[in-house]
Amino acid sequence: MERRCLGQSGISVTDLCMGTMTFGEQCDESLSHRIMDRAFDRGIDFFDTAEMYPVPPTSEKFGVTEQIVGRWLKTKPRESVVIATKVTGPAHGWFVPPVRHGHTCLDRLQIRRAVDASLQRLQTDYIDLYQTHWPDHRARCEDILGVLTELIHEGKVRAIGCSNETCWGLMKSLWAAERFSLTRYDTVQNNFSLINRRCESELAQVCRREQVSLLPYSPLGGGVLTGKYRHDFPAGARFTAYQNAGPRQQRIAERFLNDRSRQAVERLQTIADAAGMTLTAMSVAWCRQQDFVASVIIGATSVEQLDESLEAADLTLDADVLNQIDAVDRDIPTPLMEDGLRRL
Repeated sequence: MERRCLGQSGISVTDLCMGTMTFGEQCDESLSHRIMDRAFDRGIDFFDTAEMYPVPPTSEKFGVTEQIVGRWLKTKPRESVVIATKVTGPAHGWFVPPVRHGHTCLDRLQIRRAVDASLQRLQTDYIDLYQTHWPDHRARCEDILGVLTELIHEGKVRAIGCSNETCWGLMKSLWAAERFSLTRYDTVQNNFSLINRRCESELAQVCRREQVSLLPYSPLGGGVLTGKYRHDFPAGARFTAYQNAGPRQQRIAERFLNDRSRQAVERLQTIADAAGMTLTAMSVAWCRQQDFVASVIIGATSVEQLDESLEAADLTLDADVLNQIDAVDRDIPTPLMEDGLRRL
């Protein structure tokens, strides 16, 4: 496993990151701790969570994931682990989150309350990377960055990042940081995988030229790139459950699982089989090989699932495999349906 810096922050992390959004919902606390222990024992020192987890978010379980991570964190030397978490975005964004009575926004009051509550749940006195979960394009960038800069000066936060952000939103924030002498975002955490290569079009250029690191989430396309949905909806899988959930979850399942995504998976599976690797390992390895990526966020609902992703830790795809993957993208570009960023 390689180590890479988060933007220009100087914070170095492993190029695989343990995502935790299933902890407290699909995984109980005991299983969550076993998954985190396996990741840590295999060398991963970067763990990503959010105040709104677990997913799907509910008012009853809001903050549970951070509590689970916090109790696990107490079993490890604090400085041996890099912890990232997120403040919930505005209620006028994609949906009204079950947080703070549905009146979330990225202002000084709510960011400060959110970070103090996260620190308490995580049982730590600082957060290594604090991220906005999704942007507030109706707010002034300098106001958001201003309070985040204060938190860094106070020692509560070491570095800041954004998530689910557009190219315009990231550049606007970087411009505001420069103009008003505020701390800039060092990372952007967006959906990126072999079935969603949108980041390569424009965001990658921003990351390279502005030295902002991409932290890809959902590198397995919500599990689609494991191949488990090729022929059916397996019991216990996320999108199996989403089929009978609310309208928002149903729309998410339709975005990931459609005729084009299934066609792409069939071809990618053939490439992986011929190269003697699993589709899971190939998908994660492809993400971590991108030069604008710092660390790929992998999730799991079992230790066995985690082990499958960890096969990518020392895997480098050769030019022939990469060319074959690109051929699939040319024939079936961006199988994952529109992801909502255009509506921000």
